[in-house]
Amino acid sequence: MSPAGVGLRATVLCLVAWAGLVAGDRVYIHPFHLLVYSKSSCEQLEKPGPEMPKELTFTPVPIQAKTSPVDEEALREQLALAAGKLEEEDRMRAAKVGMMLNFLGFHMYRALGESGSEASGTVLSPTTLFGTLASLYLGALDPTAGRLQAFLGVPGEDQSCTSRLDGHKVLSALQTIQGLLVAEGEAGSRSTLLLSTVLGLFTAPGLRLKQPFVRGLAPFAPITLPRSLDLSTDPDLAAEKINRFMQAVTGWKTDRPLSGVSPDSTLLFNAYVHFQGQLKGFSLLEGLQEFWVDNATSVSVPMLSGTGTFQHWSDVQNHLSVTRVPLSKSACLLLVQPHGTSGLQKVEAITFQHKFLTWLKNLSPRTIRLTVPQLTLRASYDLRDLLAQAKLPTLLGAEANLGKISDDDLRVGKVLNSILLELKADEGEQPTESAPQPGEPKALEVTLNRPFLFAIYEHDSTALHFLGRVTNPLSAV
Repeated sequence: MSPAGVGLRATVLCLVAWAGLVAGDRVYIHPFHLLVYSKSSCEQLEKPGPEMPKELTFTPVPIQAKTSPVDEEALREQLALAAGKLEEEDRMRAAKVGMMLNFLGFHMYRALGESGSEASGTVLSPTTLFGTLASLYLGALDPTAGRLQAFLGVPGEDQSCTSRLDGHKVLSALQTIQGLLVAEGEAGSRSTLLLSTVLGLFTAPGLRLKQPFVRGLAPFAPITLPRSLDLSTDPDLAAEKINRFMQAVTGWKTDRPLSGVSPDSTLLFNAYVHFQGQLKGFSLLEGLQEFWVDNATSVSVPMLSGTGTFQHWSDVQNHLSVTRVPLSKSACLLLVQPHGTSGLQKVEAITFQHKFLTWLKNLSPRTIRLTVPQLTLRASYDLRDLLAQAKLPTLLGAEANLGKISDDDLRVGKVLNSILLELKADEGEQPTESAPQPGEPKALEVTLNRPFLFAIYEHDSTALHFLGRVTNPLSAV
């Protein structure tokens, strides 16, 4: 078995073992029962049905068709509203999907690092990555569906219907995870977070998409834009048109726009995510501050600073410290800083090999004056490249069976994830810093002016929304 196969098998076994621990001595229930088809659903699926009528397929409009810009405030309100109506089963399902996407996120983050991105930094969204693959699973038939299900972390077991992953339940859980991140704070206070996900389905002219598939994507990406254009005559021009279209619709600038479109592809499946967080109680320091890229090189960057009680832990054995900063009612920013000469790659290997979440129990409150760079990070990566790096190059290759997306000759080109992540000071009224009182402990100075790691996660579902490495705040990732 290949190293990737061993890693994938180990991941699945870990997931099953975790689920078994949760079940304890109770009567056996399928460890993923909240995510697979129910018996009644299977009975409906197994009934022979008529072939999909043509009116349930459609040809995407041309890319030059007039399109309304994305309203991010409306998207946030929609997510927050959904989060306010959750049942206990919704939360349990979100926790299960959060666990699965964390395993997959760590695995693919390592693959991204191995692809040669260490020099400029890395940022990956496990939630967006998992959602993209789950969306493609929704459009897949066997054997592709079975392989995608295993890669997402759910073993097919006996291959019966009740062991098959229900893609609609997974995408609904992802909507819950997104909603919990931006949920309003206590007493209805407004969240300062933005999280917007937009899907672009770019097809060759004349290719027909199935309406049930496109409608089924709405929980994960409420804005889905099917558009057609010529992908074969001039691939570079096609990429330029797509970039212009997405920037016009979203207003998000990408430093690494789409390129290298394969002329024989008939579908590009691109997910775009924008996250904007504000650090409450932090203010922008006057002037630019030094950030040391390495021991001999520094750059001048805008820095944010704030004093408060934050969860903190210093790991003397591994020469690093961890600081947790609240971003909203349930969203947290975790900052991992190497100590002394400890190399960033060594710390990263320790941090992002499943020790990450276990560390949270070691955090304890501490008065800290925290100084961090203001961040605007952009990244784009092709999931097919990451799958090749993970020794699974054929999972979405030419032989992939995506018959639930279209009955036409479907050849998937790019499967892109593009990220725009911003962290800045709270624009509201800044608190005045009071003088320390007698007997109060002195604030610990924590300044991230050297390369560091970060994660943004939602603590109810434990889902990781972003993992990243910052080596130079002025460089696009």
